[in-house]
Amino acid sequence: MNYTPNDLQNLTFKKTIMGYSEDEVNEVLDRIIEDYNAYIKENLELKDKLAVLNEGLQHYKTIEESLQNALIVAQQTGEEIKKNSYSKAENIIKEAEIKAQKIINDANQEVLKIKIEYEEIKKKFYAFKAKAESLLLSQMEILRQLDIDDE
Repeated sequence: MNYTPNDLQNLTFKKTIMGYSEDEVNEVLDRIIEDYNAYIKENLELKDKLAVLNEGLQHYKTIEESLQNALIVAQQTGEEIKKNSYSKAENIIKEAEIKAQKIINDANQEVLKIKIEYEEIKKKFYAFKAKAESLLLSQMEILRQLDIDDE
């Protein structure tokens, strides 16, 4: 059975003729009671300190958990941003390649169109040249005949 300080304080001994001195027993009991009260007080203080430390520990565990969650979210966000950046870069490159190919195709068509126009102008030029030569030859023939007729 565990004694409380109260139990020890109210404890009584039987008196015998050759028994212990009541004053000495009371003095020892008083010291035991004081020590026991000090132990109980110290135990309560330690329990309070332990509760405060556990509270602080729980607080820091919560902070640690929050930081770990924030780190995980930051890593996931970073990966997502990286993935989106690569995707956007690929899309930009594809769009640029498509635009470049369109520009090349348009330029090739323009070159083809210019070549066709050049060939048409060239044909017209040769046709005009032939007509001009023919006209000049006919005019020269007329001029020769005029010289012949004047003689």
